[in-house]
Amino acid sequence: MSLTSTTTVCSILSMTTTTQQRTTLFLESAIVKQARAQAVIEDITLTDLVEEALLLYLPKETVIKKAETQHSNKRTH
Repeated sequence: MSLTSTTTVCSILSMTTTTQQRTTLFLESAIVKQARAQAVIEDITLTDLVEEALLLYLPKETVIKKAETQHSNKRTH
């Protein structure tokens, strides 16, 4: 058995061009209140505020490496 590496690249560009996905988050109520208030001040939705914050926080590109097992010399009958 040998190990090979698979690399997956996620870019912000592809994240922003796909359809939206519903997500449930458990946050401190004080953070949610402050975020809602800021969204009102900026005249945007809470969703837009959270999405903008994540886009600012996340790197432009994320590389994920995953080791996979590959069976060598496998016989089929």
